[in-house]
Amino acid sequence: MAEDAQLHPSGDPLLAAKFAVPVVPPAFVARKRLLDRLTEATQGPLTVVTGPAGAGKTSLAASWWNEDLAPGPVVWLTLENDDHAPGVFWAYVLGAFRYHRVPLPDGVGSPSSADNVDHSLIVRLASALAELPGPVVLVLDGLEHTAAHDVAAELDFVLAHAGPQLRLVLLGRVDPALPLHRYRAEARICEIRGSELAFTPRETDRLLRCHGLQPSRESVAALTERTQGWAAGLRLCALAMQRTEDAEQFAQSFAASQNAVADYLMAEVLAVQPDTTQDLLIRTSILSHVHPELADALTGRADGELILGRLVRENAFVEPIGDTAWYRCHPLFAEVLRAHLRSRSPELGAPLHREAAHWLDRHDRLTDALEHAAAADAWTYAAGLLVDRLAAARLLTGPDSHRLERLFRTMPDGLPGTAPALAAAACALARGDTVASRKHLAGAGENGDATPESRLTGALLRLLTDGGTRRPAQETPDLGREVRVLMEQVDRDTLARHPEIEALRRYGLARAHLGAGRRAEAREAFTAALAAATDEQTWTVRHHCLGALALTEAVDGMLREAEAHAREGLRAADEHGIPVGHRTGLCHLALAVVACDRGDLTGAGRYLGAAVGSGAPAWDALGAAEAAVLRSRLELAHGRTAAALSELDDAPVSAGGAPFAEGEAAGRVAVARSAVHLARGDPPAALGALRRAPRTGPAHAVASAAAHLAAADTEQARRLLAALGHGEGDGAGEGDGAGDVCPAVRVRALLVEAQAAAAEDDNAQAVALLGRALDTARPQQLRAPFTERGPWLRHLLARTPELADAHAWLTGRPGAADGRRGPGTAGASPAGPPLLVERLSRRELDVLRCAAQLMSTDEIAADLFLSVNTVKTHLKSVYRKLSVSRRSEAVRRARDAGLL
Repeated sequence: MAEDAQLHPSGDPLLAAKFAVPVVPPAFVARKRLLDRLTEATQGPLTVVTGPAGAGKTSLAASWWNEDLAPGPVVWLTLENDDHAPGVFWAYVLGAFRYHRVPLPDGVGSPSSADNVDHSLIVRLASALAELPGPVVLVLDGLEHTAAHDVAAELDFVLAHAGPQLRLVLLGRVDPALPLHRYRAEARICEIRGSELAFTPRETDRLLRCHGLQPSRESVAALTERTQGWAAGLRLCALAMQRTEDAEQFAQSFAASQNAVADYLMAEVLAVQPDTTQDLLIRTSILSHVHPELADALTGRADGELILGRLVRENAFVEPIGDTAWYRCHPLFAEVLRAHLRSRSPELGAPLHREAAHWLDRHDRLTDALEHAAAADAWTYAAGLLVDRLAAARLLTGPDSHRLERLFRTMPDGLPGTAPALAAAACALARGDTVASRKHLAGAGENGDATPESRLTGALLRLLTDGGTRRPAQETPDLGREVRVLMEQVDRDTLARHPEIEALRRYGLARAHLGAGRRAEAREAFTAALAAATDEQTWTVRHHCLGALALTEAVDGMLREAEAHAREGLRAADEHGIPVGHRTGLCHLALAVVACDRGDLTGAGRYLGAAVGSGAPAWDALGAAEAAVLRSRLELAHGRTAAALSELDDAPVSAGGAPFAEGEAAGRVAVARSAVHLARGDPPAALGALRRAPRTGPAHAVASAAAHLAAADTEQARRLLAALGHGEGDGAGEGDGAGDVCPAVRVRALLVEAQAAAAEDDNAQAVALLGRALDTARPQQLRAPFTERGPWLRHLLARTPELADAHAWLTGRPGAADGRRGPGTAGASPAGPPLLVERLSRRELDVLRCAAQLMSTDEIAADLFLSVNTVKTHLKSVYRKLSVSRRSEAVRRARDAGLL
């Protein structure tokens, strides 16, 4: 290479190793998508391949050369830090052409000085390249090492004047100093960035298998996500997995991946940075996202924006987050930096976290601020932030609820002050532990450092903790009123940022009404809470409201409304990603009650299992009692009376330590227990069960009337029913003030009256009352009150076939249920029609009503002022929703479902 040596300005020989195409590493994965991309790119004059260290830039170009995909000879030059001077750079470029046997005219010459190059040399080189017989590819690997502006300008000149034969490929961590904007505008450049170089999961799988591994799909996904497809990181992890005994465990361990790449990142990324950059990277490693001003706060300097911008341009494992001013560090690199901070400067950790917490709080990033305060072990400050910013309710609802609850779960016990006690109470309530919540709230009340914010937080948490227990009727509205008054005493702007407070207040008030047995008021309050729960911070409240409202409606026999609200609640939980631990089982429980009351025992059991297995917190304790009642009903329907009583023996009598002795739960359990005793033929036991429980309203009165009737005390039974005033209307009378007479209770009351009339051989009155009961039950498809009434009802229906024919919906479809009879059922346990997946629209119902009148399609169109095609479209939709194929079937199914 003597002639090459003469080309070096210093007289030293050129290093031939810089001209050699690098060897492709073993177990290399040739990725066709990138090879094709590079082949296509070299049809034009300029190709720029940039990415972080270890992204696979050089390996891609080397494998492309090995595959002989270039449009002509490839001239390769690897540049280093010593090649930044113009004379040295061009000497090596000319040497590369000679090394790869791409002849250039002797007249081109060579640089005479390391520091500069005569422009005439550049002109001669460009002219010589223009005269080449075919295309030649010049690959410059590591052009960032020649940062001199003169080199970039000269290279731009050569590329502009060398004609179409020169194809320049630049590999580097940063963009070259060429006027790329001009090349882009002229469509003369192809850019391959780090995102394209990143491995896909399929490519990761191939890489691991090339290393002799047999990875699972989960391992491939975990490694790809953790490394973000970084080639060097994946290769280092693969090599480490070869040496470990449990490769799958390694793949699932973030710490193992971090250890595998730590040395590479420290040497190739961190160590090459200036001291100020290293200091910024290490100090900001405590953050998941970095803002330049926050970086300045942690370093005490004012160069954060400059350094972060340069790191992005250099592909140094830092990237901007969208169009924001924030940046993000590669997760593996960030963890390596954190490990470096812990080992080299452990005393810096707490002060950095405290400084970050203060900055983040000032910039309205409360959740992040709380996490850093906790990391600094500044729990009193963290709890104070939570309460002063009125954010304690966000442990119960909102997108950050799971993060906050998990965070404050680690707060030490016994911290002094009101704020820590309130934070602990909110955390306990979030996980359903009302006993602990009540204890912490009592401790908060003993402190004398209350602020308006802490008083409001305490009142709201007390309402939510105790709202499910029965209180005197006059106290029920006071629970919510206290919170409302305190809301007016805090900063309005702060309160406006927390819509969850008002939504939770209304939800807590609804729970209080329900716990006090004021069911109508509870339904109204739940509806009001739904109206306030429309913000992302209130999605969890909305889900719980829908569940509680659905269960209340289901128990009251409002089955259609209950089903709709329950399904809406389940959809809300899925659509908004509510954490499992913050969901309620009441939606499934409501569907179970609906199915049971419609005679679908199999469906009821399935929904009940889903409710029990939901992992929902216990602050739905009223639902726990209802679940026990439902289990008892299912056992009773199958004739297992001993098991039915056992289920009620296990029913909860308290909600987190607050007794239900005066509440709805005890009354519901007592009514269910009396039903079991009546099925066993033991009226005295039924009456005894009811006497030992509080008189919770109409349901208790009807159950008492049924028990007295079974005990042959018809007069007392009639007196109890007369006090209800159930009459014909929807909400007639409240009896002893316990609530309105809901459809389920009204149907049962009418059936008890009908049984009393039948017992006195007043068949006309019995049939009339039974007809009213059937008319009341039909819209909701309430079958259970009839199947549970005993043989007298079956005999009465047998004597009045016209009544049975008019209400064929009562028996459902034959063979749809398990066929086993409970005690005194009117027939086989019917499954009933399938529940509608979608509601019929108002216009679809109009069309269906016309179809029920045997109107033709043309007549329906004329009557509703629609086109014939529109009517046909509505009918097709009706058929689909009702799971039928003919008009007559649709009408019959709609009648059975109470839609007509």
